[in-house]
Amino acid sequence: MTHPTPPPPRICPTCDGFASAAITLGGRDHRGHLRTLTVHCPACLGTGTLHPARTREGARV
Repeated sequence: MTHPTPPPPRICPTCDGFASAAITLGGRDHRGHLRTLTVHCPACLGTGTLHPARTREGARV
């Protein structure tokens, strides 16, 4: 008998799975390093996936 497989994770529609981005601020610091900010997707909070849909109370799983 085969084991049930879990459903694939739901990819965030806002960021299409690319949850973090590095944005350059332009220019370099006094050591010569490129200044960047890491920004996360506000919808999935940087995970790239959404939480599974909530089940209704009393519904069979």
